[in-house]
Amino acid sequence: MREKPKQQMRIWAMLCHFSALLGWVLLVFLVFFGIPLYLPLNLLAPLIIWRLKKVQYPWIDLQGKESLNFQMSLTIYTLIVILISLFLIITTFSVAMTTNGSVNQIKNILDSLLIVLMSLFLFKLVLQSFVVTFAAIKAYNGEHYRYPLTVRILR
Repeated sequence: MREKPKQQMRIWAMLCHFSALLGWVLLVFLVFFGIPLYLPLNLLAPLIIWRLKKVQYPWIDLQGKESLNFQMSLTIYTLIVILISLFLIITTFSVAMTTNGSVNQIKNILDSLLIVLMSLFLFKLVLQSFVVTFAAIKAYNGEHYRYPLTVRILR
C-alpha cells in the first residue's frame, strides 16, 4: 500500500484545490463593483502554489496539475459559452434589423438568453464548488481524485 503524504504536504495540496474558488470570489467582487470583465483568476492562485511547491513535494505536483487542468477546462468551457452567447446576440440583432422586429420581441429573446446564461453560470459555480471541495478533502486525506470533464493539458 502507498504511504500517506505528510501533513504539511497535504495542506498545500488542499490549498491548491481551494485556492481556485478564491479567483471566482474576486471576479464576482469585481463585477459587483461594476468592472465587467472576464479574467481567468481561478487559475492564478493554484498556479502560484503549484509552481512554488511542486519541486519540494511530488504530491503537490500531482494535485496541482489536476487542479489546474480542471480550472483550465472550466475557463475554456466558459469562453465557449461567452462566444456562443455573443454570436446569438449578434444574430438576434441582425435578424431584428432586417425584419423590422418589434422592440418587445428583441427584449423577450434577450431576456430569455440572459436567463439561460445566468442559469449556466450559476450551475457551473455550484458544480465547481462541490467538486473542488470534494477534491480538496480527498487531497487532504492523501487520496488522489480525478476531476470529471477535464481536458488534461498538463501531464
